[in-house]
Amino acid sequence: MGDLLDAYEPIDAWDEMFDAAGDTRLDYRALYEHVQTLSKHDFDERCATRDRVFRDQGITFAHSGEERPFPLDLVPRVISATEWSQIERGVAQRVRALERFLDDVYGPGEIMRAGVVPRRLVVTSSHFHRAACGGISPPGGVRVHVAGIDLVRDAAGKMCVLEDNLRIPSGVSYVVENRRAMTHVFPELFAAHRVQPVSDYPARLLQALSATAPRGVDDPRVVLLTPGVHNPAYFEHSFLARQMGVELVEGRDLVCRDNVLYMLTTSGEERVDVVYRRVDDEFLDPLHFLPTSMLGCPGIVNAARAGNVTIANFLGNGVADDKAVYPYVPAMIEFYLGERALLSNVETFMLDDEDVRSWALDRLDQLVWKPADGSGGKGIVIGPRAEADALEAVRVAVEAAPRSWIAQQPVALSTAPTYVGTEMKPRHLDLRPFALNDGENVWVVPGGLTRVALGEGSLVVNSSQGGGSKDTWVLAPHGADVEHEATAVADGMECEPLARQPFDMLPAATEQAAQQQ
Repeated sequence: MGDLLDAYEPIDAWDEMFDAAGDTRLDYRALYEHVQTLSKHDFDERCATRDRVFRDQGITFAHSGEERPFPLDLVPRVISATEWSQIERGVAQRVRALERFLDDVYGPGEIMRAGVVPRRLVVTSSHFHRAACGGISPPGGVRVHVAGIDLVRDAAGKMCVLEDNLRIPSGVSYVVENRRAMTHVFPELFAAHRVQPVSDYPARLLQALSATAPRGVDDPRVVLLTPGVHNPAYFEHSFLARQMGVELVEGRDLVCRDNVLYMLTTSGEERVDVVYRRVDDEFLDPLHFLPTSMLGCPGIVNAARAGNVTIANFLGNGVADDKAVYPYVPAMIEFYLGERALLSNVETFMLDDEDVRSWALDRLDQLVWKPADGSGGKGIVIGPRAEADALEAVRVAVEAAPRSWIAQQPVALSTAPTYVGTEMKPRHLDLRPFALNDGENVWVVPGGLTRVALGEGSLVVNSSQGGGSKDTWVLAPHGADVEHEATAVADGMECEPLARQPFDMLPAATEQAAQQQ
């Protein structure tokens, strides 16, 4: 018998594996019992196998200027079928409302006229591109093809939304590759757990992109636009392009003529119908945004306006994931869908209100401070853990530009056993489920990316800030078949373009198949 978890001591936060009495939670019992059969030597050997798999596959992430294997902790996070059903419905509801919001603010602006969302917040967002995007109706009415909704579990065990990512959310490649690595490292665990698959994500992404091609295009050509090999997420770009069986292109590979987009190939120009872009708005089209950018393609926005190409995700989505707009999402859900929000927001304070700002600044060291247009964890100052000079810098910045900041109540992110050095330690984590929207249905990949703050006491889980990840296991409902699904994405294989059909009609893929690669 091993003793890996014998010395594990939960801290003052909700622990995913153990309850307040120290007993193993029901959904974790099989995992706990198996981990306890392993010695530290056994676990270290599994870690070595993981590193070898990642190294052989070239699974890396750029951090501090160097390529590193993506940190994967081998103790998975387990989510019950019942809880996942609630998360899945809440994420899909949120994506539908945000899609409606984007269509509205770039169109009639009904939610602003109704006073539900203040017009000043929308028009002052640095990601609101009315001049470039106003009046454009994207094919299928879809602006949010891919969404990443960041969730955290609070001290009471309740899941709530920390932020929305609707521009170019990243990390899904690690969801798929983490699962594939786990089937090599712990194949016996999958026999003891009925885990819902994630490996069909690329096929479903291709389906969503193809379903939103311009009208009249029956066999759309899809490409993935990358900024290039120096981008921190380049591994993901190449992975998704390879798994979807589409071309990975850079801006120099594309040309627009007469509002039609073409790809340059060795056999001549070939028309492009859908661009899954991983290039920020500001760099996508020098005719409308940064004129010196070489990362995008001049004229691509005009081609989209003419209805000749689909850009996914569409331009201007950042106004909907602006952190100053985030507090209004529950109201958007009621306004557009006539429903109550299934997932709550973290308590957030709007600092452009003088009274609220004064109250918050009096509690500078008690709140979390975030730039409204920030991403990747950059610029966040956690008051209770910050140095005096950092807090004073926040005070100055907030007073100078209150619209550019929000404050939130700290959330004691839940923890889970994580192998640090040679011991299991509690580490804080969050969850980023990924949702795909094909214009008719919103599908949420079962589990998503669990990100882990590897530093002791740290609450910053972002990979770009040194965080790691866990495989997220969503258990299948009783009676569901997860053992005989057809493989949609196999290592080294390309996906055939899929016919336009609802997500629930697409073939799924098993982790058993990944294990056999």
